[in-house]
Amino acid sequence: MDEGRGGLLSAGGILSIIVGAFEVIGGGMMVALVSLRMPLRLWLFSFLPGGVPRFWFEHSMADVPIWWMITGGLLLVLGILAIVGGVSAIRRKSFGLSLAGAICALIPLNLLGLLAVIFVSLGKREF
Repeated sequence: MDEGRGGLLSAGGILSIIVGAFEVIGGGMMVALVSLRMPLRLWLFSFLPGGVPRFWFEHSMADVPIWWMITGGLLLVLGILAIVGGVSAIRRKSFGLSLAGAICALIPLNLLGLLAVIFVSLGKREF
């Protein structure tokens, strides 16, 4: 086994897991804030001494269109798939699942997702 290739495959899996975790956190927060109808400004600035100005209570995450919740749900699902694909890459179980997870990490268009796709693709022979 070529250690360079194995290292790239593990790196691709780890990058998929990292990006997937951020997607799950971000998507989960988007869905939770909209579904709970939490006042955004109240939530963000609740640490201020003296409280939140009264006019901030008029705006809430419920004012955001439904696409915000749909986008958050999609991001949540992509993050879960990226994590599962990253674990598959580290365990060297399924190339298709590993590549799908890396692509799910790429969809938000970030550098770590691109590197995950490249590293998993280069490690195809390890499966």
